[in-house]
Amino acid sequence: MLDIADELHRWVEQGRDFAVATVVAVSGSAPRQPGAALAVDADGTAIGSVSGGCVEGAVYELCQQALQDGEPVLERFGYSDDDAFAVGLTCGGVIDILVTPVRAGDPVRSVVASAVAAASRREPAAVARIVSGPAELTGGRALLVRSDGSYDGGFGAHPELDRTVAAEAGAFLDAGRTGTLEIGEQGSRCGAPLTVLVESSVPAPRMIVFGAIDFASALVRVGKFLGYHVTVCDARPVFATRARFPEADEIVVEWPHEYLERTGVDARTVLCVLTHDAKFDVPLLKLALRLPVAYVGAMGSRRTHLDRNRRLRDVGLTDLELARLRSPIGLDLGARTPEETALSIAAEIVANRRGGSGVSLTGAHTPIHHDVPSAPAGRIGSVA
Repeated sequence: MLDIADELHRWVEQGRDFAVATVVAVSGSAPRQPGAALAVDADGTAIGSVSGGCVEGAVYELCQQALQDGEPVLERFGYSDDDAFAVGLTCGGVIDILVTPVRAGDPVRSVVASAVAAASRREPAAVARIVSGPAELTGGRALLVRSDGSYDGGFGAHPELDRTVAAEAGAFLDAGRTGTLEIGEQGSRCGAPLTVLVESSVPAPRMIVFGAIDFASALVRVGKFLGYHVTVCDARPVFATRARFPEADEIVVEWPHEYLERTGVDARTVLCVLTHDAKFDVPLLKLALRLPVAYVGAMGSRRTHLDRNRRLRDVGLTDLELARLRSPIGLDLGARTPEETALSIAAEIVANRRGGSGVSLTGAHTPIHHDVPSAPAGRIGSVA
């Protein structure tokens, strides 16, 4: 749901009633991951997607029905090939879809309104909804958790459950994770186990590109396409200009290692070192390879790489620390142009993030999607 927060926020501001269908769990190969959403308003306008087209029509009808009767529904869609007219996923996977009506006066509306407003402002927020459990808890309530641990909404007369879910959802938010969690009978405080969907919305991950060269310009464009907040940093003001990098979110004129010392990074941050100049690279990489970031890559020939590694060992880096360095940067695509090189770098970043091998899928016997699948959920009202 939070992946279409900007549009839903506008709908809330306009006072529209709508139903939102959210991917709860995925098993096997499926086009969208948990958290992907499709929403339909009372006029029949639709936004978002839950399957890339396979089951959109059926989910659209579920949303319209939920708007009419005010009841949430959980539906499972799997592979269907025997009947040409059956609704199913052609990719062979299974997805569970939770449809929640959000109408004026519904308990869930204020929580959804706050959640999509926070997400549209790029503020960290997580929203939790009960997918399966006792019927009185699956009637369309939700709980919003903020990064400071405070929360709004809840699940009726179960304050202990609210506190339990808020704590668990806070952990999901810290990790920027969306998925389901299982709460046992004791933890639920309501005499039955529960399955809870937690959707997290966090600010875009950072890509910091060091070195304001022509390859950096192409990488900025690809980084923005992948959803990164992109910063370009170079100590040379003649190169680090808005005219050269119009699509960058930030342009910093500063020695790279000094900027990296003072800026904020996290486990999703990727650092791309394109300077291939020892006076910039060595102090920068000495710091970067000791930070808890997702990716550190450095441009240069194999000869440059060997020389750089020698210099980094001379300043105290260990073999374990050097093993984190992706150099020469990028996958072997035979890239020549800045755009092709940017694609090569982006492909390595995605493979590193998703656990891909980088080999051709043709003839391979490896999974297409490497993400750990979420556990499938049961039906609304059932006891897990």
